[in-house]
Amino acid sequence: MNKETIIIIGAGQAGATVAVQLRQDGFTGRIILVGDEPHLPYERPPLSKERLLTPDTANCQIFSADFYAEKHIEVRNNEKVTGINTQTRQVLLANGEKLDYFKLVLTTGASVKHIPMLDELGDRVHTLRTIDDADMLRLSLSPGKRIAIIGGGVIGLELASTAIDLGCQVNLVDTGNRVMRRSVPPILSQFLFERHQKNGVQFHMNTVLRTASINQDNSFTLTLENGTCLQADAIVYGIGVEPNINLAIQAGIQVNNGIVINSHGQTSDPNIYAAGDVTACWQGQTQTFTRTETWENAQNQAITVAKSILGLVIPEFSAPWFWTDQCGLNIQLCGQMNADQWICRGDMNAPEGFILFGFLQDILVGAITVNQGREMRNLKKMIALQHPFCKATLENLETSLRQLSTAV
Repeated sequence: MNKETIIIIGAGQAGATVAVQLRQDGFTGRIILVGDEPHLPYERPPLSKERLLTPDTANCQIFSADFYAEKHIEVRNNEKVTGINTQTRQVLLANGEKLDYFKLVLTTGASVKHIPMLDELGDRVHTLRTIDDADMLRLSLSPGKRIAIIGGGVIGLELASTAIDLGCQVNLVDTGNRVMRRSVPPILSQFLFERHQKNGVQFHMNTVLRTASINQDNSFTLTLENGTCLQADAIVYGIGVEPNINLAIQAGIQVNNGIVINSHGQTSDPNIYAAGDVTACWQGQTQTFTRTETWENAQNQAITVAKSILGLVIPEFSAPWFWTDQCGLNIQLCGQMNADQWICRGDMNAPEGFILFGFLQDILVGAITVNQGREMRNLKKMIALQHPFCKATLENLETSLRQLSTAV
């Protein structure tokens, strides 16, 4: 492999994985990983959990500084990229430096959607996207504090669980009729709603935030559209993210709900690739360009990009998978969550957990484990088979899922 330079813009999980995969697959040229944060690349899932619960011991770093040095990967922290010249194949930094590239990878991620009305209220209004966000939020999460959470998605529920564990009082506001409605089926949504309620979370569903103000004692008053008034010592909101596509637009790269990539991670510019939360892929089922904001997607796309650049065979990946930890439960989800029928294996109220199977036209297309993560490997294989499993057999606790995953 020649000594050309590959530049990766965006020093998060996807960017770090591209860099390391390139080295593992034999690339010996120069690798420059540019990030605008002062930290080495880190994982985001711990930010709403371990980083808040046990900040002194939580380690979010993906690799150490020594590891990057050993792999001859140049990590440029606190560097902002201001432009890409696709004609000269150069990246322009805010300090005026120009970096030449042979291939360029965009792993610029996404940024939180903001609520200006809340942002104006000061530093006890929080969002959660970066490690610095988590460290600031942790200062507000002490026993007895009243925390208002706006948004009932994955982040909102994980934060609610963490805040309760830290002794806070939690009110959660969401515009929808059920929690995590974009990512889980109704049966799991209702289960999580009830579990959080038992933990002490007060829900305010099907309503929106109308006003928010600071009181004389520096607490907050939030007025909801349904007339409810909430008092809070701190506010945290999570209403989704927006892909960081400005550099791609400036460079003339195709975007549509994200940076459009093909199955090889390649953009409309053949010398530029992309991976992670910033990317959008065509989905035949929905006929739309769709972004997938999961740890696994970032990891798989990064591996795909590295191998594509080097002309290597791209591995086949299993059905989409992600996880969340809430209320002492480990919840793993695989495959399609829009199944038209869900059946349960086990007792949903039992401490040992349960499994949900999702079917579309009698074909197993999705599965969810709650404290049954050891079965996820088998479930992934079963979904990949696209087979009409007998529902009564799946519900039977005596049935071996391992045998079913290999018997068809």
